[in-house]
Amino acid sequence: MNTLQKFELMEKIVRELEDLQNSQTALIQKIGKIEVDNIELSDKRLEKDLPDMHQRLADNLDTIVGILAYFADKTQNFGDKNNVDALKEQEAIDNATS
Repeated sequence: MNTLQKFELMEKIVRELEDLQNSQTALIQKIGKIEVDNIELSDKRLEKDLPDMHQRLADNLDTIVGILAYFADKTQNFGDKNNVDALKEQEAIDNATS
């Protein structure tokens, strides 16, 4: 795998982590809505289990946010260190002339 391919794969992982973060946030919001709806319903099982689910999802989101920040920074540093913009320009030139 060459440098540009590695960088593109790293960028893909960053996008996937961002998607995972968004999905996790949506799950937390859905659990919250169910918790609010259950205030009127007062189902004991929901009262018991939903707060734990909410906490686990929040903990997972914290982990995802940390990993995303770390890996996005790593990807940016890799791109800067390896002058990826110049590599992309050269690849475009090479593709246009072949």
